[in-house]
Amino acid sequence: MAKLRLDISMSLDGFVAGPNPTVEEPLGAGGEGLHEWVFGLASWRESHGHSGGAVNVDSEVVQESIDATGAVIMGRNMFGGGEGPWGEEPWQGWWGDDPPFHVPVFVLTHHAREPLEMQGGTTFIFVTDGIEAALEQAKAAAGDKDVLLAGGANVAQQYLAAGLLDEAQIHLVPVLLGGGVRLLDHVDPGKVGVELTRVIESPAVTHLRYRVVSGAR
Repeated sequence: MAKLRLDISMSLDGFVAGPNPTVEEPLGAGGEGLHEWVFGLASWRESHGHSGGAVNVDSEVVQESIDATGAVIMGRNMFGGGEGPWGEEPWQGWWGDDPPFHVPVFVLTHHAREPLEMQGGTTFIFVTDGIEAALEQAKAAAGDKDVLLAGGANVAQQYLAAGLLDEAQIHLVPVLLGGGVRLLDHVDPGKVGVELTRVIESPAVTHLRYRVVSGAR
């Protein structure tokens, strides 16, 4: 059965986005630095339609996640930001004409919208009836692969609180943001626990994998 798996980069002080996000800096001040470790990797570059890149332990971790993913869930802000109805000519999001997912992507939103088919096998499906409905649809689409919970933090917190997240892989980046969006705000430690199952180190980042344990400890 498909697992729901969070995969996200986090600063050493616990932030997954920096302060003061803008259209020009959707990850907030300094937030882009959370992902610099991945931009030069062969596996990341291939998923974005580029050739070349480094083949190392970090690249292997990224490729492992790509190979295991059959569908993706994300919040509206991660898709393209904004609030309220989509409008007559809705924006197609941050991801360009050929998004890097290559699988169905289920976007949590309060406002209905027709599915958006993009190049490379990515289709964005907009789900208005909550996190459980999105997960049910994503698992059906994923088949025998996993569902990737791509973010952001608020969506991750909702799935954690509901006891629906099976696994979390946190890429711990040696930077300090000093403010922004924390991954684990509003999570009740009496109802959610984690067990460390794997640690992979590299000079650029430490990959931490946890099994999520629901219920009071």
